[in-house]
Amino acid sequence: MPLLSLIVFVPLAGALAILAIPKTKIKTIQGLALAASAVCMIFSGYLYYAFDKTTAAMQFIEKTAWIPAFNINYSVGVDGLSVAIVALTALLTLVSIIYSFNITLRVKEFFFWFLLLEGGMLGVFVSLDFFLFYVFWELTLVPMYFLIGVWGGPQKEYAAIKFFVYTLFGSLFMLLGILALYFNSTPHTFDMLELVNQGGMLALNLQIWIFLALYLGFAIKIPAFPFHTWLPLAHVEAPTGVSVILAGILLKMGIYGILRVSFPVLPLATAWFMPFFIVIAVINIIYGSLVAMAQKDLKKMVAYSSINHMGYCMLGMAAMTAIGFNGAVLQMITHGLITGSLFLLVGVIYDRAHTRDIAAFGGLGVRLPVYTGLMVIQVMASLGLPGLAGFVSEFLCFLGAFEAWPYYVAVSAIGILITAAFFLRMIEKVFLGPFNEKWAGLSDMNLHMNLRELAAILPLAVLTLVIGLWPRFCLDLIDPTITYLVGMLNR
Repeated sequence: MPLLSLIVFVPLAGALAILAIPKTKIKTIQGLALAASAVCMIFSGYLYYAFDKTTAAMQFIEKTAWIPAFNINYSVGVDGLSVAIVALTALLTLVSIIYSFNITLRVKEFFFWFLLLEGGMLGVFVSLDFFLFYVFWELTLVPMYFLIGVWGGPQKEYAAIKFFVYTLFGSLFMLLGILALYFNSTPHTFDMLELVNQGGMLALNLQIWIFLALYLGFAIKIPAFPFHTWLPLAHVEAPTGVSVILAGILLKMGIYGILRVSFPVLPLATAWFMPFFIVIAVINIIYGSLVAMAQKDLKKMVAYSSINHMGYCMLGMAAMTAIGFNGAVLQMITHGLITGSLFLLVGVIYDRAHTRDIAAFGGLGVRLPVYTGLMVIQVMASLGLPGLAGFVSEFLCFLGAFEAWPYYVAVSAIGILITAAFFLRMIEKVFLGPFNEKWAGLSDMNLHMNLRELAAILPLAVLTLVIGLWPRFCLDLIDPTITYLVGMLNR
């Protein structure tokens, strides 16, 4: 069974099927979008179950000649680096579609673009041919542009254009890097596994230029300082379900690209760039947390915390050890679960109160105990409380990087304190203290009235607890591939 092709093309088929449905049949459109994403989630769950966790080799490989004249193939496969992210993508898309049933404007187009986006993201994570990788990478750009630009907030057009221009700018440099790898391989190939075998033979100067070109494309997506300015605006203006995908998956494409391509294909340039890489990681951690602390808008605060958390991923990657790389990949997964659920929870309160101003609330913990409990769990996970998913991944990133970069790690630890400070201050202002009677009419989340919201948020909260208490749930998948990758870099 071509499992990976089914995972990628079921959402794309669902998107095309939605185009055939009259726009007035909203329930049918919603049902089809839900069915397509649910089937994709089932296939992804089976992929997790059937994946051999004892080997670093690529699995479920499918390879077919696509454009033979240029040695371009439809080639897909997964290993420990990609399989968990594929499952995360399917899960976050499913819960985002469930939550987005409250969309009333141009419902048909919204779910068409959403499913197209899912197919593109999944394609990126399973591609083993660089040409195919680039096609799927660009495919994610257009749906996100429309999802922000049509269904976003007051500055939606500006946010969408800024996202599009930044990402396209980076993609053009990435294309130059891909072409340079193609023309410097013998025989010319876009095959990622073959490029890994040949990449170490390239001259250092050539590797550096190719690395910088690829890094520009990946860094904008992360986003790494100083390419981060598009992210907070895009998050704030995007509808809730789109913010979940933006934080939970799209940012991970940059980290994934560096781990999948830049490091193993260009090992000499990786070693050369590492002193710069660790500095950028520390800036992301400190700067992201400080700017988050200054925010009065709840959604913007969570958005800037994503810049901070992507810095932890980069810190783990700078370690160049199996522990650090494991931490970086686990941080990608846990950040997707935690921050995805935080954006959903911000959307819940915004739908009721029509404001995200932190200072406007007060004492909500008394009236909204279920909502408060879920928010506190995810906030504590985000600031790295032991027993929750965020702690394990951040700890591994710090542990891995400490031996190589002890002083940078010491400075980065300040980011944890600042993160704790702004999240705890938010809890105090929104949920504690005397109740603001202005919000006497707000309703809590319950099974009778808010099944859609609970169905979207509860799975993410449960996984946050499961991974926090039993990190082997993910690490057993990741470790063999990561250990092999580190061995290649240190050969």
